[in-house]
Parts: sequence; structure tokens; C-alpha cells
Amino acid sequence: MTLGLSDEDREIRDSVRGWAARHATADVIRTAVEAKTEARPPYWSSLAELGMLGLHLPEEVGGAGFGLLGTAIVAEELGRSMVPGPFLPTVIVSAVLNEAGRRTELDGLADGSLFGAVSLQPGDMRVVREGDSVTLSGTSGVVLGGQVADVFLLAADDDGETAFVVVTRDRVDVAHLPSYDVVRRNAEITVNGLDLSDDDVLRLDSQRVVDIAATLFAAESAGLADRATTTAADYARVRKQFGRVIGQFQGVKHTVARMLCLTEQARVVAWDAARALDEKASEDEASLAVAVAASIAPEAAFQVTKNCIQVLGGIGYTWEHDAHLYMRRAQSLRLLLGSTASWRRRVARLTLDGARRVLSVDLPAEAEEIRADIRAELEPATSLEGAARKAYLAEKGYTAPHLPAPWGKAADAVTQLVVAEELRTAGLEPHDMIIGNWVVPTLIAHGSTDQIERFVPQSLRGDLVWCQLFSEPGAGSDLAGLSTKAVKVDGGWKLDGQKVWTSMARVADWGICLARTDMDAPKHKGLSYFLIDIKNTEGLDIRPLREITGEALFNEVFLDGVFVPDECLVGEPGDGWKLARTTLANERVSLSHDSSFGAGCEALATLAENTPGGPDDEQLTVLGKVLGDAASGGLMGLRTALRSLAGAQPGPESSVAKLLGVEHLQQVWETAMDWAGPASLLDDQDRTSATHMFLNVQCMSIAGGTTNVQLNIIGERLLGLPRDPEPGK
Repeated sequence: MTLGLSDEDREIRDSVRGWAARHATADVIRTAVEAKTEARPPYWSSLAELGMLGLHLPEEVGGAGFGLLGTAIVAEELGRSMVPGPFLPTVIVSAVLNEAGRRTELDGLADGSLFGAVSLQPGDMRVVREGDSVTLSGTSGVVLGGQVADVFLLAADDDGETAFVVVTRDRVDVAHLPSYDVVRRNAEITVNGLDLSDDDVLRLDSQRVVDIAATLFAAESAGLADRATTTAADYARVRKQFGRVIGQFQGVKHTVARMLCLTEQARVVAWDAARALDEKASEDEASLAVAVAASIAPEAAFQVTKNCIQVLGGIGYTWEHDAHLYMRRAQSLRLLLGSTASWRRRVARLTLDGARRVLSVDLPAEAEEIRADIRAELEPATSLEGAARKAYLAEKGYTAPHLPAPWGKAADAVTQLVVAEELRTAGLEPHDMIIGNWVVPTLIAHGSTDQIERFVPQSLRGDLVWCQLFSEPGAGSDLAGLSTKAVKVDGGWKLDGQKVWTSMARVADWGICLARTDMDAPKHKGLSYFLIDIKNTEGLDIRPLREITGEALFNEVFLDGVFVPDECLVGEPGDGWKLARTTLANERVSLSHDSSFGAGCEALATLAENTPGGPDDEQLTVLGKVLGDAASGGLMGLRTALRSLAGAQPGPESSVAKLLGVEHLQQVWETAMDWAGPASLLDDQDRTSATHMFLNVQCMSIAGGTTNVQLNIIGERLLGLPRDPEPGK
């Protein structure tokens, strides 16, 4: 994987990864580790010849004009390979100087003849202004890459404000510092009354300087996290303990799956920060995207690299293994950039001040022609109401545009997004089939002609309500373990068993039911898929289940000799598992057009804003964490949509997004209830209250596959970890 999504982005990744494999060998890294001081890498000129030092710079100064995203991809890859040398500070310096309009050093930074270093914290360095004289005095904060640098970008106090100054090595005293990161060393700079010219004190806003640095720090963090996750997964697949590979143990599998989730979070937010700076988004919007990245990526890398050592066990604790080098690098980035808590508070403050990140996609030119046709087709619906409007939209394929014609519009990704935009603009809402969204595609793909004609049009119009009879008391996440029996009789089947957690059973017209038709077949093979007339079938006993909210939306359903005619068996006996998992190749593509944070976070932000005296630092830190998680979830959805538009398969974001999204929702409402205080403990809470929402979302980590099962899926399908052993083996 890589930060970028385009073919061009992947070409950059592959080029850098190949270069790193040739030049950043294990011997090269170990030589850097054991050296007393940092040395200039002998391969630096080849990196420059590859064009990687100037991807973001204009062509007139030796760059390629790719923007910051290209350089972020390189930073990710070089971080992934722990390449010695000051790539990160060098490109930060050149990116800042380019934005500041200082061109003197850009050619040298791009062609590799000059090395850069950066300090983001002033230490006691200060700019002194006396009349027309401007001087620099004091000792800097820690300077990243300072041991080998030629050009220094230094933070300094300028009459109570932070400014950034540029000085060259021949004008300052450089002291090498014993460095926690033993591959890329640090230094400090001391000067006493150094005369500064007008160009030496950058006129670029200091926050912009920090934002550029933070974006590239986040990109390198994503690379570190990716390498640590890969290392842990590779080890867990082969290391044996207690007679089996450790990746089979859920404790290990879930740890590594969580590492992948954090890695994907780091990757998507670093990607968005680079995009925001490249797009010339509004100052507040771009700075918010960067703050989200800075609050998530370095912390994620630190946690993931620590977990890598834990998975590796004793070998991970040795000096000879590289695992500690990645942890040292991640922790160094996190501390040099500023505390995670401070960045979370920045996310919160920007949000409370009105900043929002707008998530959108640029549709291709053909979208406008599609749009004109759709707009014309939707126009008659605006004069209709109620069932007539729903019926018109269903007839024209708007209930589920991704379905094949005549039931949908066989809409590709572009068309689906245009349809969603035009429906929203016209104020039209097609019928939401809810469970029917699963039933209808299955019938279209596997049902008989009679079944399709009987059920699909009515479902699309909203004339039929469906429920799902899948889960059982003994078969929740392990759906294939269900025990409801279906026995063949004349003209159909007799079903006996119990279903549970069936929402809408008391109002549904029909239900889809999985039952076991072959008791001797393997559990996935002996299931069949039935359609049951809920309103007109004897032997069904539907009992409401009261939930922790006090409501009774779920039901348990007892089937006692329920007769299902042959024409209500979908597919062939034994096809049930395949049918239950059916999704059409032309899947739904969607993109949220709500706030970039979602309604829950907007409510939480309002609650914080209305706190008497305003939110304190602890509340701001928590709010920033919640907002950052919300933003990363939205970005995962955006990347999935962009992949679909490009005709690519879903990436890991789609698998990770459900897990993180559920946990995020639960965190939102738990926090909201905390902030509401004792008032949240009063009875008779409104359904939109924090209390009701907190109780309600507890089901989200259970429904549709529990969090534990989802972690197994991520570990096994995305990371290749071995499946749990069969019971008794």
C-alpha cells in the first residue's frame, strides 16, 4: 500500500522501494547505528538523481512540480526502510523555503549538494531587533538532521511570537547531541548576535512552516507503522509456541490486527494533509487536516512499533533486531513535533472556531452529460408525493441504482455519485429497503424468474417490508453453526427452530430464513435459503425482546412446523451459505455529504462549546481525539470511493473502517454522556439524548459480526495470519 492512490503514485512508491532495497541494506543501517556520529550517506547523489529530493519543487529550481503528496509518498517509503540520512529535514527545509519565496538554496537542496536540518521548537533562541539591526542569539531546540546539515531552519522567539530563520552551517556553532534515534542524529545550534538579513527571517506564517513539517512527519510515521505491522505479521505466521504458530492465538492476532488499523489511520490522515496543502485549501481547512494528521500518525506509529516488539518477544528486545530502531524513530518524531495532546487540542480549537474539512471528489467530464439526463428524469418526481413518488423512483431505477436494469440503473461508480447528488439537490428520497437491500440483490442473482417478478418490484417500491431470520441463540457471529432444521415434505419444507435478534419481525411482510437441510453435510454446506410469508404463515411465534434502551425493536421468532412451499426456496438446497454472502460485482458507492465529522461529533462539539466557562484542556484533548477519529473514518470512505471511481478493488480501508467506525460512535456518545454529567442519569431521556444514544450504540460492536470476529477477519484476510484451529484439533 501507499499514501497515494493513482498509478503515478504507485510508480513513485515502487521506484523508491526498489532504490531503498539496493542502498539501505542491513549492513548500511547497522553501520549508521554503530557510528559515533552521523555521516553523510554515500548514496545521496543517487537519491537526488532519482528526483526524489525535489518532487515537490518547481521545475525551474530542479524540481518535478509534483506537489507535497509526491514527497510524502517518498517519506513514507524511506521511513518504511529506515533509510539513514536527513531526507525528512532536507525536504521540509526546501518545501518551506519554496513557499517563503527564498530560492537561494533550492537548487542545492534538490540536487543533493546541500543537506537540510530543522528545529520546530525555539529552545532559548531569539530574534533581537534594535533599530535597523536584526540579530539571532541563543541555543536552539533539538535540530533534526543537524549533524550533517548545510542549511538550518530554526524556530526562534521573536518578541513573544515564533518565527523561523534560515542560516547556513558556516555561520553557526553546531554541537552534536547524543541521539535517541541512532540512525538519524540530532544537534543543537548556538549563536551570539548573528546578523540576519531580511531574507533570513522568513515572512511565511510560522504555523504554515509547522504544518508542512507535520505533514511530512506524519507521512514518515505511516511508513514506520507499515513496516512494524508487516514485521509483526510475518513473524506471527511462522513463530511456533505451544505446538502452533503464535498468529493463531487471538491475543496475538488481535494485537496485529489493531496495528493494521492504526497504520491505516496514519496513512489516510497523512495523505489528506498533503492533499490539503497541495490543493491550496483555505487556511483553516488545510491547517485542520494537518492537525488531524499530527494528532494521529506519530502516536499511531509509536504504539504500533511498541506492539511490534511485544509480538516479536525476546528477539524484539535485542539490539541486533531493527524493531527498536523503528520505535526510537517513531517516538522521536512524536516528541519533536510536539505532544499528541497539544495537537488534539489544536484539532478541537480549530473545529470550535468553525473549521471543517470538506470531503469531495472531482468527477470526470462525462459526469455532466450523465447529470443532465438524470436531472431530466428526476424532474417529474418532484411533482409527485408519497407512494406515487416512491413508485416512480423505483420504476426508473433510483431505489438501488447499482442494481442491473431494469431493477436499477446498472450504475457505475461515477453514475452512482451523480445520482446521489441529484437526488439530494431535488430533495428526493427513494424508498430505503433496509433488509430488502440484502434480499433484492440475492434474488436478482440467484432467484427464479417468478421470485424476481413477485418480490423485487414490490420491494423497490416499498410495498413489501422484509426481516432477516438468520441469527440463533447458539449461532450469532458463527452463523454457519445454526441449527434450525428444514425437512422436505410434499410440496415444500417444514421448518423448526428458533431465531433471535430479528428486527422488524412484527411489522415485516416477508422474511429471509437460513435453515439446515442436510444434517450430515459440513456446516457451511448444508444450509438453504428460504422466503417466509410472515403475515400468513402458521407456526410462527414472534416475541419482542426488550433491549437495554427499554425499547423492543428486536424479536425472537419460534418456528414450529412452519411450512414453506417449494417456490419459496431460493436457489438449490445447500446453496444457503453462498446466497447469504451474495453481493453483486457492481457494488454501492457512496460518499457522505454531512459535516466532515458526522452528526455525533457536531453534537459533541456543540456540547463542549456550551460548557459553562468553555471546555478545559482535558475536554479539548478528548474532543480532539474523537474528532480526529471521525475525520480518519471519513477519509477511509473517501479513499474507497476514489478507488471505485478508478475501477480498482477496495483497499484495506473498507475492512478497517467498520471496526474503527463502531468504536468511534461508542466513544462519541460515552463522552457526550460524561460531559452532560448527572443530568444524563435522569430517566425518560429523549431518543436523541446522549444517554439514549450511548445505550443504543452498544449493539454496534455486536451486530453484523462482533468486534472480536472483525479483528479475526482483518488478521486472517488482510495480514494472512492463520485461522483458528478447528475445535478439538
